[in-house]
Amino acid sequence: MPVHTPKPVSPISRRAFLGAGLSALLLPAVATGERLAPPAADLESFIRNEMRTANIPGLAAGFARDGVVQFAQGYGMANIAQRRVVTADTMFHLASVTKVVTATMVMRLAERGKFALDESIAGYLDFPVINPRFRDTAITFRQLLTHTSSISDARYYEIDFRQQGRDAEQVLSDFLKQYLTPEGVNYSAAQCFSAMPPASTWDYSNVGFALLGHLAGRIGGVDMREQTRRDIFAPLAMNDTSWTIKGTPPLRSAEPYDLVDGALVAVKPVGFPDWPVGMLRSSISDFMKFVAAAANAGHSAGVNVLGASAMAQMLDMQTPVGLPAWLSGQGLGWMASPLGGQAMPNHWGGDPGVFTAVYLNPLTRSGVAVFTNTSTSAESRDAVKNIANRLFQLAT
Repeated sequence: MPVHTPKPVSPISRRAFLGAGLSALLLPAVATGERLAPPAADLESFIRNEMRTANIPGLAAGFARDGVVQFAQGYGMANIAQRRVVTADTMFHLASVTKVVTATMVMRLAERGKFALDESIAGYLDFPVINPRFRDTAITFRQLLTHTSSISDARYYEIDFRQQGRDAEQVLSDFLKQYLTPEGVNYSAAQCFSAMPPASTWDYSNVGFALLGHLAGRIGGVDMREQTRRDIFAPLAMNDTSWTIKGTPPLRSAEPYDLVDGALVAVKPVGFPDWPVGMLRSSISDFMKFVAAAANAGHSAGVNVLGASAMAQMLDMQTPVGLPAWLSGQGLGWMASPLGGQAMPNHWGGDPGVFTAVYLNPLTRSGVAVFTNTSTSAESRDAVKNIANRLFQLAT
């Protein structure tokens, strides 16, 4: 599963696990604000059991169908030391689930005719982005969206760009110039670009998605974060969604936890300059509004987040060379992999102290999201998939 973390987090400022055993902390679902119909008791029991098995302190889950959020609730603890419970309004770090929002904003610009997906990005940039091995081969928007641009994360994973506990100070454009141009301090011709030409091979690229965010800002005439607030979050009344740590109220945020020798310990949130890749924070009640639209041909609650044709293009799955076995397809931003015996568009996210997932079933116009405040593990992956699959049964 692709995750944003450049390298394993070190045990910095970890807080010892306090209080009673985790099983005692898996409280019933709590929702605030607009209250949705409660789920069946067996669903709550199922979710709590999955959390207990995977040692997940806090979790939020949601389900949408036909463009309407049917269910969004929280379980367990947002902060163990404070005994603060997860609610439907608790804000989780979404990590790489952020990419589907970035891709949607890019597609909004394409839908408005601002560029063509198969057009070279060169004419829209203020600095050159060229694979030094294939100087005459253009890199296109579609390639960036499908991880086939030949921009490599090999060098990226050697450098820790994160800042502990706060937003990154480096601006996105500087991060990109230092990584992608020969004059940049982080540039490596051998590691910043693949040995394979653009369009030839799938190679998951965080840097490529960071570049999409920069391109969206230049093409849209304003920072992409402001574009998403104006064109996606505000129309959907997503008031508990932020691109920054600073913009996430501490008493509303889910504390991230890591498992160390079987014990849950708190870790600091991380900020990084390539924010289009994974810096978004949102509550389940907020983000399910976006999921509802994505699963419903781009439309939810009277809001067209994206036109039906553009949304269908995002979910049109291809199988490029190099696609890993755990994926069954790659769309524009969205990927596909099996869940409950069928391939579903989805995206996962992972960073220190967080694991998230969102799935769509366009055939039933339904979607689910599951957020947790613990680092990814084999057990948490199984738990999240099991919960997602169980939520889809609400559509039957």
